[in-house]
Amino acid sequence: MPYANSSGVKLYYEEAGAGAPILFVHEMASDLRQWEPQLRYFSRQFRCIAYNARGYLPSDVPESDDDYLYDRFVADVGAVLDHVGVERAYVVGWSMGAYAALLFGLHHPDRVKGIVATGVGSGSARADVDTFRTGVAQIAAAYREKGSAHCAEFIGNGASRLQLKRKDPRGWESFVKDLAEHSAEGMARTILNYQGKRPSLFDFENELKTMTTPVLLALGDEDVACIDTNIFLKRTIPRAGVWMAPQTGHAPNLEDPAAYNRAVHDFIDAVERGAWA
Repeated sequence: MPYANSSGVKLYYEEAGAGAPILFVHEMASDLRQWEPQLRYFSRQFRCIAYNARGYLPSDVPESDDDYLYDRFVADVGAVLDHVGVERAYVVGWSMGAYAALLFGLHHPDRVKGIVATGVGSGSARADVDTFRTGVAQIAAAYREKGSAHCAEFIGNGASRLQLKRKDPRGWESFVKDLAEHSAEGMARTILNYQGKRPSLFDFENELKTMTTPVLLALGDEDVACIDTNIFLKRTIPRAGVWMAPQTGHAPNLEDPAAYNRAVHDFIDAVERGAWA
């Protein structure tokens, strides 16, 4: 199995295709397998790299909470790019992965051609921070007490996941099955430390105002926890645009992969042509 090393932590990754590089960074409730509709589509024209975050088997599951702080996940983006020999790439992140992608692009603009932030911002809105942190602590405790299979069913039937279940029952079953295979300890540490301790995106407002990287904000109109933060990001990041999918929850890349792929492809094409304002 291929692994990239990030400060002693091994990160499993896969590659497909050739061309301009795109790095895919998954969400908390997924791994690289949930990028399959994108890997199959974009690898026809691009070099696609996807990896499993720390805590997600077969990547390492570190035993220290410090290894799961948000800045470690941001650094992992660069470590994977370094390992595969890519100096500059498009970075497509989803939720937890989109947070890391945005901050990586913010601090390393020379390494990012463009960012697609999908379903980013849960728990960032000022009014939501305390409730969000209480909720993630409860989910982390459930992972340790009841295991991954129980939590996969709970997450899969959440308010922002039922849209996938309605549109693509077979795809939803695959999503829940994969989630049930995750390391319970890795999930608990990720949720407690990355999700539960990361700063709000609103805390980076002044830095985001200076960001020159092209950004596509992609989300579903029923992903209620993310809408306010995406409006803030649109108003704050100078070169940000919004693509919103109707009647869609937290997984637009799975719920309607054709529309999502087309939106991402159009974004990359616009950036390549110098047409992304």
